[in-house]
Amino acid sequence: MERNIDMREVSDGKLYDLEDMVRADCAGCAGCSACCKGMGSSIVLDPLDMHRLVSGTKTDAKTLLATVLEFNVVDGVILPNLKMKGSDESCSFLDAEGRCRIHSFRPGICRIFPLGRLYENGSFRYFLQVHECKKESRAKVKVKKWIDTPEAARYDAYISKWHYFLKELCRVIKEGSDEQAAKNASMYVLTIFYLTPFDPNREFYGQFEARLQAACNGFGISNS
Repeated sequence: MERNIDMREVSDGKLYDLEDMVRADCAGCAGCSACCKGMGSSIVLDPLDMHRLVSGTKTDAKTLLATVLEFNVVDGVILPNLKMKGSDESCSFLDAEGRCRIHSFRPGICRIFPLGRLYENGSFRYFLQVHECKKESRAKVKVKKWIDTPEAARYDAYISKWHYFLKELCRVIKEGSDEQAAKNASMYVLTIFYLTPFDPNREFYGQFEARLQAACNGFGISNS
């Protein structure tokens, strides 16, 4: 999801890499679940998020989409996101005590919060969102530790590839004038990256790369 923001207003003015220390540690969010409410459709899932949810909940993507997830158009492409519910618009995975029921396999956007990603020059760097987290006293933590993901560098490379693929796909869709072709493009992406399960007994990234290459070939997009 692309946003036009003034970094001077939303961040501490710094950009961070995996080995950097950042004041993001919320001490387990004790007594707080503010960032799990009122998020609308902003918690957009990438393919690894869906793979983790399917594996972690021991269900399938279609069941999740019929219950705790929903579809929305993101920069011209239809993508799934976490569904909010109730009068307080809380995340569907938030329990009665205000704790996350899927914390060990939570989506990437939740995983990095209160960090955000600034994409530029074919990659991205992290930044600290200074107004988003309600915790006033946060401890310093290494970015790599905070995002809590195995093979962090490989994960970041995957996130970059997915972002720039979607950006190019959006360009292709906008340059065309065929509404049905745009819908077909979204359905193709949903089918091969979200609805078709990744083999849990095989490495995710290799499977993703193969599907990404097929998609790039189909849409005439460079995969570099």
